[in-house]
Amino acid sequence: MRKLIVCVGEILADMIGEEKNGSMFYEQKAGGAPFNVACAAKNFGAQVEFVGSVGDDIIGRSLISFAESRGFDGRYIFKNPKKNTTLAFVSIDKTGERSFCFFRKNTADAFIVEPPEKLLKNADIAHIGSLMLSEERGVRFVERLIGRARKYSAKISFDVNFRSDIFKDEEEAVKIYKRILPLADIIKFSEDETAVFGKEYIERALEDKLVFITLGSKGSRWRYKNRSGFAPSVKVDCVDTTGAGDAFYAGVLSRLDNKDLSKLTDDELNGILRFANVCGALNTRGRGAIDCLPSIREVESVYNDIK
Repeated sequence: MRKLIVCVGEILADMIGEEKNGSMFYEQKAGGAPFNVACAAKNFGAQVEFVGSVGDDIIGRSLISFAESRGFDGRYIFKNPKKNTTLAFVSIDKTGERSFCFFRKNTADAFIVEPPEKLLKNADIAHIGSLMLSEERGVRFVERLIGRARKYSAKISFDVNFRSDIFKDEEEAVKIYKRILPLADIIKFSEDETAVFGKEYIERALEDKLVFITLGSKGSRWRYKNRSGFAPSVKVDCVDTTGAGDAFYAGVLSRLDNKDLSKLTDDELNGILRFANVCGALNTRGRGAIDCLPSIREVESVYNDIK
């Protein structure tokens, strides 16, 4: 049986800002939603391979070095000599909530090299990031990738991770997303993103998809073929919510790996939610999306206490 999650998409530098004595200081952290998911899923015991692209610059080389330390089962990170590495500037408020500003014009993450066939052949889940959808070449890349993965019966996972500021406008962004969403099997929305796409669209157009919706500190929900469930989160001392949704989704995918979605019971899906909520909550205890990821032992300890 195949047990491999292949994550494809952006790997970038999160530049986390902090004001000191009237000046802004930025700390560089590895980031990019699909890369965060890959790192977290590996932490949670899954077999993981990552596919992405960085620039041939000091930040890109540092990200490759960081990826080498994560213990992936395979890495396909292309170093583009003609592009710069993407940067995401992150501002964090007093509650740990963050806002983003991207340095992402003609940067490397939009020029990902096609994954090798052997990689997709071994994948049980092909998880795809969304930033590349801001370019038509990226949309076509995703459509080709999904078609290739489907040949081997891989489950297609898509994280909405909606960033309207990298598109011409929100209307254009929604239109592009709606080209891709019906092609996925497993989809993650945040609560804010459900408001963008609308309850009716999610419940009708995506009725046959397994949809997970994060609700921040309140917990999360799932929907699947007229069934639904909810699980509350756990309380932690929140420092930084960067990557919390990615850790949550990594928890989901690590539990769906090698599972037949059509045979999952409500109790199983509720259990996946509770497990993923713990993954996301524990990841907010420190700065950055990856450095403070909990171990599988920590997650299981808290999860077993709330079961």
